[in-house]
Amino acid sequence: MAQKSLKKLLLSLSITAALGAGMSGSALAGGDDVAALEARIAELESLVHQLMKNKPAPAPSSADVEAKAEQAAEAKVVAMMGEHEKATAEKVHKHSYKFGGFVKTDVMFTDYGSGSYSGAGRDFYIPGTTPVGDGDGESYLDFHAKESRINFKTTHNLDNGAKIGTFLEMDFQLPAGGNERVSNSFAPRIRHAFVTYNKWLVGQTWMTFFNVGALPENLDFVGPAESTIFGRQPMIRYTSGPWQFALETPETTVTPYGGGGRIVTDDNNAPDAVLRYNMKGDWGTFTVAGLYRQLSYDNGSTIDDSTTSYGISVSGKFVFGNKDDFRWMASTGKGLGRYMGLNTANGAVLDENGRLHAIDSTGIFGSYRHLWNDKWRSNLTLGYLTVDNDTELTGTGVTKNASSMHFNLIYSPQPKLDFGVELLLADREIESGADGDMTRLQFSAKYAY
Repeated sequence: MAQKSLKKLLLSLSITAALGAGMSGSALAGGDDVAALEARIAELESLVHQLMKNKPAPAPSSADVEAKAEQAAEAKVVAMMGEHEKATAEKVHKHSYKFGGFVKTDVMFTDYGSGSYSGAGRDFYIPGTTPVGDGDGESYLDFHAKESRINFKTTHNLDNGAKIGTFLEMDFQLPAGGNERVSNSFAPRIRHAFVTYNKWLVGQTWMTFFNVGALPENLDFVGPAESTIFGRQPMIRYTSGPWQFALETPETTVTPYGGGGRIVTDDNNAPDAVLRYNMKGDWGTFTVAGLYRQLSYDNGSTIDDSTTSYGISVSGKFVFGNKDDFRWMASTGKGLGRYMGLNTANGAVLDENGRLHAIDSTGIFGSYRHLWNDKWRSNLTLGYLTVDNDTELTGTGVTKNASSMHFNLIYSPQPKLDFGVELLLADREIESGADGDMTRLQFSAKYAY
């Protein structure tokens, strides 16, 4: 349309110019003048065509521009999303991060048959704290949420095929501070803190000598504490298939000659060595572990001695066809000390010459778990510890034996949500023949996340 208008305009101007030129002589030109005019018009038309060829194409409309921009933007977004999803999938494959833990509240009514007690043994069962003797007993009601815990786990799959993992966990048991007067604030403590690299583990976690998979499902923090191997400590561990070998932090606990308060020496110069073998099948699990370590004490003046300690622990879990299971552990050794029964007995005793003598001990427990249905279950646990003291060295105030019985009923209305009640009966006897018992009724509410 614009081309035709321009053509008409130029043509009109040409005719006007020609006519003006022809009429300048006061008369209309003849035939020759008409031919010249037609030639001039043809020349102008040719010029118009030439001009139109060299003119740029008309600009697109705003609607066309918006449509093309929208199509380009959509294509770019699709491409970016594809790249992001690919990168995310690759990141998930190579790296993962996970929070976990649980919130748990315990309400406990504790009755001691002899004497009174105030300490950590009121928060969970610690065999060596059960009072003994003929005195009147005391009763206590305690509420706490100290067992609640939080953990953070990472895994990293490297391009060379190596795998790195980390694990950090804390709870609020055994706090250095805190009180029940106003805020019930209790400081967190490290439970686990370790790094794994392929088959290696370096850091703090469960003792390799301890099979945590055999521990019963009790509402009490430990359960049959007098008769189980139990503890966490820093170590260097190597795992190859069912075999594990570890070098772990050493520590010696000693009973003074004739009896008295526990001596914690921290004088060892060789790590505790542990060798362990694990078996697993549809039938359950079985573990055997051996411990070899040094017991040492140097008071800087009159005593500087060491002796050898060793032990063996076998444990496992047998699963029945109806999904009930039986968990058990049997451990014995010379100088097990802090490894057995939350250090109910020390690892060694001093004689009159300042020489160390390892103390023998044996512990065994069994626990049957029955599933009443998909929401209700119960556990019955029995444990027993015996210590072979040389009373001429230890005196008669040390623990001779301890036992416990736990029975609970647990209700889980939703996955990972538990409400339970547990009855604990415990007894401790010392070498003098004096004994004491404890009865505890515990209610717990727990949600794992």
